[in-house]
Amino acid sequence: MTRQAVFLLAAITCFIHGCSQTPNKVKDRLTSYVNPFMGTDGPGNTYPGATVPFGMVQLSPDHGLSGWDRIAGYFYPDTIITGFSHMHLTGTGAGDLYDILLSPVNSKATKTIKENGNRPYSTFSHDNEHAEPGYYQVYLQDYGINAELTATQRTGIHQYTFPQDEQSGFIIDLGYALNWDAPTETYIKVLDNNTIEGYRFSSGWASDQRVFFTAKFSKPFETAELFNDNALSSHPSVKGKNTKIIVRFATEEQEKVLVKLGFSSASNAGSGKSLIAEAPHNNFDAYRQQASDVWESELSKITIESHNITWKEKFYTTLYQSMLAPTLLSDTDGQYKGADGQYHTAKDYNKYDTFSLWDTFRAAHPLYTIMHPDRVKDFVSSFLSHYKETGLTPVWSMHGNETNMMIGYHAIPVIVDAYFKGLLNDFDSELLFEACKSNAMSDEHGIKEYRELGYVPVSYDHENWSVSKTVEYAYDDWCIAQLAKALNKSEEHNYFMNRAANWQHHYDSESSFLRPKHADGSFLIDFVAKDYTDHFCESNAWHYFWFVPHNIQGLVDITGGAQRFEEKLDSMFTYHPKEDDQLPIFSTGMIGQYAHGNEPSHHVGYLYNYLGKPWKTQERIRQIMETQYAPTPNGHCGNEDCGQMSSWYILSSLGFYPVNPADGIYVFGTPLWQKATLQLPDDKELIINYENASPANKYIQKVFLNGQELKRSYIHHHELMNGGKIEFIMQDTPNKQLWTTPASYPPSSTK
Repeated sequence: MTRQAVFLLAAITCFIHGCSQTPNKVKDRLTSYVNPFMGTDGPGNTYPGATVPFGMVQLSPDHGLSGWDRIAGYFYPDTIITGFSHMHLTGTGAGDLYDILLSPVNSKATKTIKENGNRPYSTFSHDNEHAEPGYYQVYLQDYGINAELTATQRTGIHQYTFPQDEQSGFIIDLGYALNWDAPTETYIKVLDNNTIEGYRFSSGWASDQRVFFTAKFSKPFETAELFNDNALSSHPSVKGKNTKIIVRFATEEQEKVLVKLGFSSASNAGSGKSLIAEAPHNNFDAYRQQASDVWESELSKITIESHNITWKEKFYTTLYQSMLAPTLLSDTDGQYKGADGQYHTAKDYNKYDTFSLWDTFRAAHPLYTIMHPDRVKDFVSSFLSHYKETGLTPVWSMHGNETNMMIGYHAIPVIVDAYFKGLLNDFDSELLFEACKSNAMSDEHGIKEYRELGYVPVSYDHENWSVSKTVEYAYDDWCIAQLAKALNKSEEHNYFMNRAANWQHHYDSESSFLRPKHADGSFLIDFVAKDYTDHFCESNAWHYFWFVPHNIQGLVDITGGAQRFEEKLDSMFTYHPKEDDQLPIFSTGMIGQYAHGNEPSHHVGYLYNYLGKPWKTQERIRQIMETQYAPTPNGHCGNEDCGQMSSWYILSSLGFYPVNPADGIYVFGTPLWQKATLQLPDDKELIINYENASPANKYIQKVFLNGQELKRSYIHHHELMNGGKIEFIMQDTPNKQLWTTPASYPPSSTK
């Protein structure tokens, strides 16, 4: 429901029943500012369907068509819906999931097309479609069926309003697959005329995904036809790669039928328990309200005041999207399918997966330490279970699988950040350190060569990404060194600090870039910094030059000092691609060579603080916030990437950002709001006032923490979490005398 509809409803209610206050004083629900369609057009790759924060189920419409634009199953310009599947990735470039497709049908339409595998579909219009946190609705106009979806943590709940028809019913299609996904074994069994159970095992980006489900129908079905590879079966159960069931019943005009599906990654016993525990009744509106209330509670952890409604919609939509991943994997009794292919039990924690760590270690996980500290403990416990099962921490894991997508071993900064923020005091520190070292001492992904040579050399294997790997390994090694120091492991501290300096081996003074290097020590010839090559991960040399977040001062020094570094940083934002430059699909959100649509650039605008020029950071960060986000379908400038793109906006709009995601420091940028209030653990509250805040007043004049002026361009995590009051004084002209001395710069290791 839109805010306008809320106000109209309030006005009607007041007219009928009487009110003591005028409608415009009715408090908005924060959910009313969320647009789940943000990112469903353009490169965002998000889905609009129903889920709860970090839930196992993402119940969303599928067009049934493959392709990059439909990675999340849905693309706003499309006009057909094949059905509603229960699992989707949010904002990634990976075409997987789409598990357990349920499609309502009747005799009014039998359209099929080759592109969706000759499955029945209906056209729809955005005029008869609505989404809000925890709820999705669409009118399937060919069938005359209205579809409504909501969810709990482990169940998807559907309500369909049918027209009068003798052949109403549903198809559950386990052979349905899109993009990289393909079923390997599926199973369906009719338990009674209200209940079906089954599973879908599949291979795709997740090489061994297992989804068990139990479905309950509020209306008994009169017939049930089971198919194996499109051949009708006479048995009450079927097993094969491509199975489906069609159930039928007669409906009256406007008859509502509820379908509830419980899920598990471990067993049908688990999926049945999910239904019993989370969906025991058939009151759809109650489930919808429950999901909405959960979202309202989570969104209310940060309340902002602003006269700019569009900015407010951007904020709460990105806050919503920051909580769509990671996703719950364990059952109500803790059972889950592990990364070793075995079934395990999570004891005293919830097991999560869908860790897009190359993206989310940068801002999403630091945001979680502020908003969701208890979940952070579960995330780290999930990393440790992955380590126990495979001998390594996750790189990019999902649904009990390691995909090894992207680079680095970025579970480590997440663990180290949580450790130094005091969230892991109850954990076995030796186990934490052992897990952190595991990837760094492996021989895969160029790490053996990195250890031996001090860098990853050029090769022409698929996704060599040599320079990117070196600098990201070096950062992760710095994180390990900090943990080693805290645990009094001096030998390991020195070893990993030496490795943390390995980024310097790629520095080429001739080009003033980090340059690909052969195993014999020679630099790659014919090097052009703006070219996109296999030596840089989804980026070019401009993007990756700045990724030394643990040693910005060292990067400044090797570049030739502050003035040269500033000139190069200015060029990052002003050296625009030419019309004939070959820009890949992931190079989006461009401001010069800066690409906000891809994560390696995300910290770059904040680096002026390390030069005593914070006003330049304030200009660039405001530009990015105003131009690269919108609460519209085409509102993300790049893949949303499991909350990272959104988390950047949330933190930046509050006025600070973790340039080094594991040092507990947030560097000041420029805020957007009149006021922000953060609800913190232990009933603490942080109030942030922004004096003179307005679209024009983007420059910070001073910052006060609990009445004391801050003489530095950053703030510590513990200062935020202690609660109290931060005051930003804003104006429309830069204060070029603010934070200009090295003592005011954010800390930066030089070793």
